Amino acid sequence: MFWTAAIRDIIDILIVAYVFYRLILLIKGTRAVELLKGLVVLFITALVSDWLGFTTISWILRNVMTFLVVALPIVFQPELRRALEHLGRGRFFNPGAVDRERTSREIASASFTLSEKGWGGIIVIERETGLKDYIEEGTMLDSEISANLLVGLFSPQNPLHDGAVIISNGRIKAASCVLPLAETSKMKGPVGTRHRAGIGITEHSDALALVISEETGTVSLIDSGRMRRFFDQDSLKEKLEKEMKRVLDEKNIFRQWRVNV
Repeated sequence: MFWTAAIRDIIDILIVAYVFYRLILLIKGTRAVELLKGLVVLFITALVSDWLGFTTISWILRNVMTFLVVALPIVFQPELRRALEHLGRGRFFNPGAVDRERTSREIASASFTLSEKGWGGIIVIERETGLKDYIEEGTMLDSEISANLLVGLFSPQNPLHDGAVIISNGRIKAASCVLPLAETSKMKGPVGTRHRAGIGITEHSDALALVISEETGTVSLIDSGRMRRFFDQDSLKEKLEKEMKRVLDEKNIFRQWRVNV
């Protein structure tokens, strides 16, 4: 009975510790960190005031703390909203989960913005096969996916615009990456360097490659060396989201098969 209670307490502590860890990660890098530091200073000051017997200061700090309990939900509204969104999407306890809808929307938006501007680009989306070798040869970023960031990376004024951007696990891992080129003997008709690179990386791995032509503005999605052109942003978004879901479903089936075996 004692051991059962002890194990239950340990599990309870570990769950609470992990929840606090996830909350800290959510507010990391936001203004909430500075606000928390201020709260800690107030709390320590209140304890010291009580210990030293400073009645007036203690009374003021106690009332301030009472006011802050009411004000905290308002002050931390953005962080609380974000935490609830993560919880609703099932990503609070599973930080590795990728927001497929947002990821595909940002990539599709960036692709057609590049097309409208007449800027070329190549975006590679990692799937099962790791692309670490190509990522390490580029310029490391590890940034959240944003259409504006992707467009900026391919701006002709940006020194990173030559080469590919590689996306992995819902993050922009690196830019200015060098990809293997497909052999020209396999090409049907004249194909530019970006398209050769897109075909090459999809022949060497199961990655998806989005190529935006600088000359024509055409947006092409390449999978297993096969090229498909898109003329509509919504259809590209749906295709990307479908492909991401398919890979995730295959991973889940493989995990279940391993458990059954």
